[in-house]
Amino acid sequence: MRTSKAFLSTTGAAAAVAASVAFGPMPAAAETIRIGDINSYTRLPAHTVPYRQGAILAIEEFNGSGGVLGRQLEFVSHDDQGKPGEAVKVAERLFARDKVALISGSLFSHVGLALTAYAKKSKRLYIAAEPLADALVWAQGNRYTFRLRPSTYMQAAMLAAEVAKVEKAKRWATIAPNYAYGKDAVAAFQRVLTQLRPDVEFVGSQWPALFKIDAGAEVEALKRLDRTQSTMSPSGAISPSSRARASCAASSRGG
Repeated sequence: MRTSKAFLSTTGAAAAVAASVAFGPMPAAAETIRIGDINSYTRLPAHTVPYRQGAILAIEEFNGSGGVLGRQLEFVSHDDQGKPGEAVKVAERLFARDKVALISGSLFSHVGLALTAYAKKSKRLYIAAEPLADALVWAQGNRYTFRLRPSTYMQAAMLAAEVAKVEKAKRWATIAPNYAYGKDAVAAFQRVLTQLRPDVEFVGSQWPALFKIDAGAEVEALKRLDRTQSTMSPSGAISPSSRARASCAASSRGG
């Protein structure tokens, strides 16, 4: 539970204090601090439901230790259906009806970007738990939005730095979901890898729609790029042949 408590110290206590000091009045001392949670519970339950369960456990532990500033915390959770427009509607209801101190959550980058724009317009605090798009805190960043995780660029850069050490890997192809996260991931991976290894080339890319990736079809498309020289490895990348290698940087998970 130490990990969950540390997580909540960031998202709950620190955010609530920030909301009190910088973004408007907090409820009276006897009232509960309500944290508005927005996530894609029906669209991607395998990831988001455990996330919610962990947050609830953390809040129970925090409340058992006296809460925050003498107040108990409450987690008010709603589904955004994986849709940016729905996420903004939920955010509006959470502040207007449920009287939350801040909003948190969201898994997908396109949803997170919509909530970032809402936070800026409404001057409300938004703690982005999962979305990875660089624009969230760069191009579209604002003083009301804070992200907890490393960005797409940071993750792609770490991956590129590792694969750059594989000297035989010179020919690459990419697979990524066709939305903000996937596009950012591929762009960052290509940029960093070519900086570290000017001798590499990217020979193709696949852009399946979000949630509609056909792994078999995508792999066959990559294999056709260099069928005479490549064979498939167990990891799903194109293995090295006697002369060259074509590999794939792939991700079908939302972010």
